[in-house]
Amino acid sequence: MTRHSFLDDYSEGAHPDILEALLVTNMVQQTAYGDDIYSQEARGLIRQHMGDVDPDVWFVSSGTLANILIISAALRSHEAVIAPASGHIVVRETGAIEATGHKIITVPPVGGKLTPESIDAALKANAHFPHMAKPRLVYLSNATEVGTLYTKAELRAISRLCKERGLLLLLDGARLGAALSATRNDLTLKDIAELTDFFWIGGTKVGALLGEAIVISNQELREEFRFHIKQRGALLAKGRVLGLQFRELFREGLYFDLARHANDMAMRLSSKISNAGYRFVAETETNQLFPILPNTLIEKIKADFDFYVWEAHDESSSVVRLVTSWATEEAHVDAFAAKLEEFAS
Repeated sequence: MTRHSFLDDYSEGAHPDILEALLVTNMVQQTAYGDDIYSQEARGLIRQHMGDVDPDVWFVSSGTLANILIISAALRSHEAVIAPASGHIVVRETGAIEATGHKIITVPPVGGKLTPESIDAALKANAHFPHMAKPRLVYLSNATEVGTLYTKAELRAISRLCKERGLLLLLDGARLGAALSATRNDLTLKDIAELTDFFWIGGTKVGALLGEAIVISNQELREEFRFHIKQRGALLAKGRVLGLQFRELFREGLYFDLARHANDMAMRLSSKISNAGYRFVAETETNQLFPILPNTLIEKIKADFDFYVWEAHDESSSVVRLVTSWATEEAHVDAFAAKLEEFAS
């Protein structure tokens, strides 16, 4: 077994079916800037999951860009975002949202998630107008930064509060495929389209070479969103490259198949780690695992595997993050488990 990375779910290039589609269509001339036939077909395939919502769908190259585009287009200069303190826009995007001029109001997450109560508390604590930025948009992700899931009831409760309080709701879908394919999931793309103003479907982490699909059901924002895409440098001349990949992902369910495989490998790895006697800081629900391991063991395993040391747990142990992907093989999982057993004996 060669050295294997559990750092993330995008260390590999792209699924072979996507590479083949790119090659086969390479010399076919297409209209630029996302008006190509492949992007049109991909939009249609995605909309088939939305019922009668009929949202706008735009393809961009990265998740950070998707968040910047949506938030900067949705908010006026004095308006702010409510987000969990562990949210990707808070801790993993280099202040990209703040750089657009918008304050992020952070609240403590509960199992990685927001709750109506935490949102309401943030509203009350930021209501000294006009001396404080006005909360206007709620940001959450599914799956969360610790791999946990929102149930339909939880998302519906947050959506209801947002509507009651005049807030917009954005769902970051970097790992939405993993969430929708999880055993305990009870949400659909249609549910999410109905309960949010906008969300995006991550392709980068589910076998695409690159690309995310922004889905906008909010009528006011969708009218001129293409101007924001162009102004932010996100309207690719060769938009066909993005559209074609999403056509392949959604044409016959490849998107869900690949996400389901990543989850299955995570469950296999989680079971083996648990059987070896180690605990987790969060229950494994998708393709991210957060076990607590002794620091001495971590150093030994890092000789053969790459992964993040997430945070210190106590003086002698740390939380590590292991991420499985569409390309993770059972042999990779079993080799990691074998190292646990080797060092435990």
